[in-house]
Amino acid sequence: MYALFFRLLFRRMDPERAHHLAFGWIRLAAAVPGVRALVAAVLAPRRPALHTEAFGLTMPGPFGLAAGFDKNAVAIDGLAMLGFDHVEVGTVTAQAQPGNPRKRLFRLVADRALINRMGFNNDGSAAVAARLAAREAVFRTTVGVNIGKTKVVPEDEAVADYVRSAERLAVHADYLVVNVSSPNTPGLRNLQATAALRPLLSAVREAADRTVPGRRVPLLVKIAPDLADEDVDAVADLAVELGLDGIIATNTTIAREGLGLRSSPGEVQETGGLSGAPLKAGSLEVLRRLYARVGDRLTLVGVGGIEDAEDAWQRILAGATLVQGYSAFVYQGPFWMRAVHKGLAARLAASPYETLADAVGADTRKGTAR
Repeated sequence: MYALFFRLLFRRMDPERAHHLAFGWIRLAAAVPGVRALVAAVLAPRRPALHTEAFGLTMPGPFGLAAGFDKNAVAIDGLAMLGFDHVEVGTVTAQAQPGNPRKRLFRLVADRALINRMGFNNDGSAAVAARLAAREAVFRTTVGVNIGKTKVVPEDEAVADYVRSAERLAVHADYLVVNVSSPNTPGLRNLQATAALRPLLSAVREAADRTVPGRRVPLLVKIAPDLADEDVDAVADLAVELGLDGIIATNTTIAREGLGLRSSPGEVQETGGLSGAPLKAGSLEVLRRLYARVGDRLTLVGVGGIEDAEDAWQRILAGATLVQGYSAFVYQGPFWMRAVHKGLAARLAASPYETLADAVGADTRKGTAR
């Protein structure tokens, strides 16, 4: 039904307009108690076998929504209603900004992919913090907050810019993510170099500890799939050294390998970050490399090209405690999360592992033991 609906309506509509329309429907359904309860009962049944612990937090399962969908924390309960086990809001910047000029979001339907150059359009960390503070949660949902650099702030002032957001948002975050890997803010990816990343992560950690003295807010960093192997290793080593809680692998890619055979040349040539199915293999390889490097010392979050339960299961076996999706949500619709949970539970039941935690990194450990 959703596939037909997508072909007849959403595919004919500007992607950003379609996003806002669907977003409005989610918020509307979540605002009506009877509808909300019915949708959650159908789309988000609990599966005890998928119970997950990550950086001290308890979640009903490992499958969450990646940052970028709910930039301003306006639909957390609606997204939990649909079955996401955690919701990562943002990317949020210290100053409100409109993002890049439209058109800035493109569907590559034949490749089950998206290209975006949104440019961190958001209301700013002060507004998002106020919204999170005023939120009366309907569902108990783990909420991550992803922070990035304001576009107009020069690189040499980036640390202070991130700290400002951390000071405002850490108290409202179940976990905090430093995003240094979007390709759509000039100079942002330069911050992945360990010389720049060390003072940034240290300052954000100090800001979170200072503003939330009674609770350690888990801190993660999100990296790009385009890093060289030695840079992935360097970030992993730095994260362990600084006592970070995890790494999210990966953001979108600037590469275009594998595209163009089915998508039109005009679509492929659009600048921005590519997400969806073409990112699958590269993100998985980065995840495997990270787990081989850090083992169980950090919590890894696998994201990029996850389309179904098999993809999610492969990320867990590679080393991910949590997995996230976004692009496939656009193409597969509101029953996607239920299907992923059902498939994960079936794979776990058929596996030699008693719990998902037992399965985390199992394939990578076997590979490194050879």
